Amino acid sequence: MKRESEGIVIETSESIAKVRASRHGDCKSCGACPGDNAIVVDAKNPVGAKPGQHVVFEIKDANMLWAAFIVYILPLIGILIGALIGTWIGGKLGHSLREFQIGGGVLFFILSLIYIKIFDRSTSKNESKKPVITKILY
Repeated sequence: MKRESEGIVIETSESIAKVRASRHGDCKSCGACPGDNAIVVDAKNPVGAKPGQHVVFEIKDANMLWAAFIVYILPLIGILIGALIGTWIGGKLGHSLREFQIGGGVLFFILSLIYIKIFDRSTSKNESKKPVITKILY
């Protein structure tokens, strides 16, 4: 499935347009981000939209779900795996388990944050994951 959103083109360069869009209802009810009124999205511009025009763009739901998993769930999984590995290492060495659990959890949490940064950079370069402007409204 694809999710459609509306926005205003604020800048164009070659085949990419920066679109300022209002967040959807899920974002407004969450309130986790400051300034939940608008976001700026880099979208492919096959219709040739120009700055100031109102447009409709599509984002694939699968891309949004995968990104949400990476950002919200992966760090939790990293902490759990780190704590389990810390338990195993602490047991093998005969030291305090709690210190190794905390150390392993922190280490894997940091590694997951590094992976999120790498994921963000690779996704921003991947043209197939970018939103696509489908039509110009006015």
